[in-house]
Amino acid sequence: MPRAVWNGRLIAESDDTVIVEGNHYFPLDAVRTEYLTASDKHTICLWKGRASYFSLQVEGDRLEHAAWYYPKPFKRAAGIQGRVAFESGVTVEPQSMRRTC
Repeated sequence: MPRAVWNGRLIAESDDTVIVEGNHYFPLDAVRTEYLTASDKHTICLWKGRASYFSLQVEGDRLEHAAWYYPKPFKRAAGIQGRVAFESGVTVEPQSMRRTC
């Protein structure tokens, strides 16, 4: 089952991830939201839409813009709505594929 771990803490775990461009998108209800804080960063993907970000905060350590999600993804990326992915500073294991978008 894919797990996202940072700073020795389990951040997310689910056997229902969607893999897009090599990133596991975890269902929001599988993410330990107590470690997330809203970020003011936003980016645009031409086929997925506008991404919003979270930073991670664990025991005084912070990783800025560590997770992203698409609140209103474009139609082609509808499979990642309600899901969160993590940047390379967060370890996602194992890398077994489940579903793709």
